[in-house]
Amino acid sequence: MSLSHGAAAQRSLTPRAGLREWIGLAVLMLPTLLIALDMTVLHLAIPSISEDLQPTSVQLLWITDIYGFLIAGSLITMGTLGDRIGRRRLLMIGAGAFSAASILAASSTTAEMLIFSRALLGIAGATLMPSTMSLIRNMFLDSRQRTAAVGVWVSGFSAGSAIGPLVGGFLLEHFSWGSVFLIAVPIMITLIIGALLVLPEYKDPNPGRFDLFSAGLSIVALLSIIFSVKQVAELGLNLTGGGALLLGLLSGYLFIQRQRALADPLIDLRLFQIPQFNASLVTYFTGIFFAIGLGLFTAQYLQLVLGLSPMQAGIWSIPGAAISVVASNVAPRLVRRIRTSYVVATGLLSAAAGLAVMSMVGVDSLGLIVGGNLFLSLGFGLAFTITIDLVVATAPPERAGAASAIAETGAELGGALGIAILGTVGMLIYSQQLAATMPAGLSVEAMIAAEETLGGAVVIANQLPSDVSSSLLNAANLAFVHGLQVNALLGALAFVGLAVLALTVLRHIRPDTTPENELEMIYHSTVQPPPEPFSGD
Repeated sequence: MSLSHGAAAQRSLTPRAGLREWIGLAVLMLPTLLIALDMTVLHLAIPSISEDLQPTSVQLLWITDIYGFLIAGSLITMGTLGDRIGRRRLLMIGAGAFSAASILAASSTTAEMLIFSRALLGIAGATLMPSTMSLIRNMFLDSRQRTAAVGVWVSGFSAGSAIGPLVGGFLLEHFSWGSVFLIAVPIMITLIIGALLVLPEYKDPNPGRFDLFSAGLSIVALLSIIFSVKQVAELGLNLTGGGALLLGLLSGYLFIQRQRALADPLIDLRLFQIPQFNASLVTYFTGIFFAIGLGLFTAQYLQLVLGLSPMQAGIWSIPGAAISVVASNVAPRLVRRIRTSYVVATGLLSAAAGLAVMSMVGVDSLGLIVGGNLFLSLGFGLAFTITIDLVVATAPPERAGAASAIAETGAELGGALGIAILGTVGMLIYSQQLAATMPAGLSVEAMIAAEETLGGAVVIANQLPSDVSSSLLNAANLAFVHGLQVNALLGALAFVGLAVLALTVLRHIRPDTTPENELEMIYHSTVQPPPEPFSGD
């Protein structure tokens, strides 16, 4: 029997998802919709938040990235916890907590309070994505259906990116910025009701003991490393940043050593022996790094540089979101006929082209921003759908929560670091260039405020005579655009490198030849078993 005929015969024996599972998939899209919508409306709300709460540049970065930091630090723990107590149960607990934290964020009266609220949102959000991805892994056992389901699931991000600007723009034009956080409440209530009605419960039938010490080590390691990177990026190498880095690396080393010895580790380190898993994870991480990091810049560019309203900025974001929806649903069909490496590499090269276009923007380049975003979104829709499926399908079903947590840890870490690093790089370029081109006649206080953020420069300019105001705005816009250009060019180069990686590492995955994902077969057949464990007592 040929390999393709054997695959077809084996696939016919695999249980296929029915109507209930596909309705459940619609429910599972709600967290992805919310996360994309939340990030989009937050970017649109940054100018309003800056004007109302008047945060410093450091506080502004914390407002945007503390959410991702806390998610990244908590995902491994939450993913493994979901495997033990049940993915549906954890999903509903997280949805309730997310609603409460959203109300608190909407009520914030200071930058510090908003930062704290966003931190709580991060912890609550860490329960959502691993539960969602692992439920998909268990609900859709057929490889074709699973890949198609992942494509639909990824569409939730694109739909959120399309809906977010419209809803956020409307709210920001008619209500205070706090209203954008309240969007989460009805979505999470719907998620809880839908989970109770149509989602099945899955958990590891033999979960073993939950190691709290490992959970603590993972949180300390990730948060310390993230904090150190942020410190070094903003202030240069200093004692605080260096100490945090050493603490993070030591905690990470102890965590890894403990996982190798435990009978029931939080994460299965054998996954990292699979090159295809690693390549998919790196692609996902890097893509999110530049997507989220540059998203912060493009939202400010549309509103503060081009002078568009939040609603207008949202409308111009729709074409990219729409093409991403199409691409994420076409990708599963393509990999049935074309090698996975070709599909992923094509998407990555499209993303690189989009960022190359964005690297050429000026102070009046709406067409370049929209056009570049089209290529970027097309590339993300193709590449992300396939790499997410490869990561999730690698692990056996009972460990799907932990594997999903690894993927989402990479994504959230990438997003948080993208905001921290690209945001810091862009702001350093902005402040240094503006300081060198600042018009004469401004007070020291005004110059400091203008150099902090572009939003600060706009506020100061509105208080100045027209000639000085025009000079300041021109200088600030040019400085901001220069930072955007540099970051976009860095992204373009990174995606070209990832395309080469995909062509090299993923080349052995053939189009639609195995009933179960090839990586899962590799996991069971070629990965070296762990050493004899100890109980952890």
